[in-house]
Amino acid sequence: MLLTECPRDAMQGWGEFIPTTTKIDYINSLMAVGFDVLDCGSFVSPKSIPQMADSGKVLDEIDKSISKTKLSVIVANYRGAQKALEHQQVDILGFPFSISETFQHRNTNKSQEEAFKDIQKINDLLNSDGRVLNIYFSMAFGNPYGEMWKWEDVDFWAKRFDDIGVKNILLSDTVGTGSLEQIQLLFEKIPAKYPNIDFGAHFHNRYEDSYSKLKAAYDSGCRRFDSAIKGIGGCPMAKDDLVGNMPTEQVINFMAVKKIDHSLNLLHFESAFNRAKDIFHF
Repeated sequence: MLLTECPRDAMQGWGEFIPTTTKIDYINSLMAVGFDVLDCGSFVSPKSIPQMADSGKVLDEIDKSISKTKLSVIVANYRGAQKALEHQQVDILGFPFSISETFQHRNTNKSQEEAFKDIQKINDLLNSDGRVLNIYFSMAFGNPYGEMWKWEDVDFWAKRFDDIGVKNILLSDTVGTGSLEQIQLLFEKIPAKYPNIDFGAHFHNRYEDSYSKLKAAYDSGCRRFDSAIKGIGGCPMAKDDLVGNMPTEQVINFMAVKKIDHSLNLLHFESAFNRAKDIFHF
């Protein structure tokens, strides 16, 4: 399994500003755990997400000698991608593309077609730069705006991105509306049609629903999961109430039950978990 820890997702909607030095210390503690990827910053408007305004400073102080963990950041336009790539620490750019037209406007102030054109430019930039692009299919399992959900819409956009050579797509349950049946349907139908794309799961869900949704995706072939310690966080641009992330401790428990090999250092995870307790007061 490929595992991404998402301190950005945990921090971005947090009400009080987390000091830059605290963010750096926390992310360095996560580096020691040995996740495949840390999603650790955003190059978006600081007016929209003020918590992430110091992402550049944080990135420059992350100690990449600690482990082989790669660093990922979110961008929402071409200019944000250019700014992110000025930081050599960055390995992966993530772009939130929404299956919901309403959320695409709400999240990036663009239509789906405008966002798609931006992603084409970013993809071309990365092809010459050598770093990696992740596309998050926001609202892949439904939305809170009354727009009809059809799996064929996910398929339509997967084909569009396959046609331009995108290699990584995370099916994202942005507000926790996805049912077990929808999760099974998408992961059984979509990845098989696009063998050149590595599909993963970025779930937001209530804590008590996390294990069953993780199992539904895994049993349907998904082997790539995003999570955040204690499920803290969510997407502040989606609606007023945040729906938390897939809890990392649930993923670890799931791997233990399933006897799935991993390279996580669980002693360092305990240390990072305790740091998270101090920051997020759980």
